Amino acid sequence: MSTPIDFHSLVAKARTVRRYRESSPVSMETLEALVDTARLTPSGGNLQPLRYVLSNDPVTNARIFDCLGWAAYLKDWPGPAEGERPAAYAVILGDSDIAKSIDCDHGIAALALQLGAAEKGLGACILGNVQRKKLATILELPENLSILLVVALGEPAEDVRTEPLAADGSIKYYRDGEGLHRVPKRALDDIILARYQAKG
Repeated sequence: MSTPIDFHSLVAKARTVRRYRESSPVSMETLEALVDTARLTPSGGNLQPLRYVLSNDPVTNARIFDCLGWAAYLKDWPGPAEGERPAAYAVILGDSDIAKSIDCDHGIAALALQLGAAEKGLGACILGNVQRKKLATILELPENLSILLVVALGEPAEDVRTEPLAADGSIKYYRDGEGLHRVPKRALDDIILARYQAKG
């Protein structure tokens, strides 16, 4: 009998990674396996309107990278330097021939990709800051396919840890003096507003 998955630990492990070991490849088989998991996630009305473009090609990766914004709170950091960029990408698309609007399918799928990556020892970054028109041109997408999110993937080259919010309540992630990426998280009691507990 296999050991049960500790889901809480997996979620805690699946932090947003922005620096990678670019020279460590991610195979197309791995990318396809991640998407195969994502395709099984719930879909509004079971329409399944998501499509994917996958890349582990360095030339294509470089063109995708030029369309991305990386860390809004790290004002002096332009994004990962050469050698620390993702080894692969999954571009999540919406097919308007199937659904004119997509509420949350892409968020669910992106999280599945990130959790699946963490389970395989990989890091991921879900990116919404995307130059969509430019990337659509690069990928030669037809008009019915719109870019929803880009998920960067690769072997992590940084340590990312969560911590309680500081006294000032700031939720801004930051890098400390040793380059450790720290992500403040609200406490459980701060986000549960009410508890209606069964009696008996």
